[in-house]
Amino acid sequence: MEVSNTLVSIIVPCYKQAHFLDDSLQSVFNQSYDRWECIIVNDGSPDNTDQVAAKWCDKDQRFKYVSKENGGLSSARNTGIKKSNGSYILPLDADDALHKDFLSKLVPVLESNKDLGIVSCYTSIFRGTTSNVIDELKPFGSAIKDLLYQNQLIATSLYRKELWEQVGGYDESMKNGFEDWEFWIAVTKQNKFYKIVPEFLFFYRKAVQSMLVDTIKSHFEDNKEYIIKKHKEVYIEDFENFTSVMFYQLRTYRNEGSKVKNSLAYKLSKKMASPVAAINKMIKK
Repeated sequence: MEVSNTLVSIIVPCYKQAHFLDDSLQSVFNQSYDRWECIIVNDGSPDNTDQVAAKWCDKDQRFKYVSKENGGLSSARNTGIKKSNGSYILPLDADDALHKDFLSKLVPVLESNKDLGIVSCYTSIFRGTTSNVIDELKPFGSAIKDLLYQNQLIATSLYRKELWEQVGGYDESMKNGFEDWEFWIAVTKQNKFYKIVPEFLFFYRKAVQSMLVDTIKSHFEDNKEYIIKKHKEVYIEDFENFTSVMFYQLRTYRNEGSKVKNSLAYKLSKKMASPVAAINKMIKK
């Protein structure tokens, strides 16, 4: 497949991740496809993001730097895209990395089919260095129906800038994660499809504590409710499947709760807590 000459704008928001930024930007610099610009967005980070970014801007004029007050990931991405000149957009978090052939493999796919809005790939999940792969992610599907109940697309997926313009960018009210999931639903609602290139071309850093971990632990239900209400027409169209999925999840949560309550550890902890509760009541009296 012939390599395109289309300019790609790589948007790298950074907040408290300056210690990873060098590795991320090195993976951009190493791209075998050279028609790119990389916009580093300092989202009010209190570390030395500005110094790391300045080094890369001095090294290659394709790197550009923007500094702003902290506003969250959606705000940082939108700021970078507004400054971009490329026809295609690629978000890249400051702690992740690209395979050297990421753009060479994905750009021609997007270029060859006007019905495609997004192109993504398989993901290697690593810890420490990209050579230490601890898990793999192989998304599937091609249309909005495949995105309604599970996000099949990594945030670092290549898409047409015109679609970002059509949907009004990333939703800046979503400060607790899933902003990329909501964005993919908004984009595929425009009768656009996505394609998965079945190659491991993206490296996702597995952290003990991250925005994704916090989102799943603390904000999953609220974020999912927001997405469903914002795009309710597509869920109404899929009503039969929607109700099946929702009740399946309710039954699963109930069964998991029952398993915990019937476990020996739970029963022992209840017995151990009973004397403490009794003492507390006596103290209050």
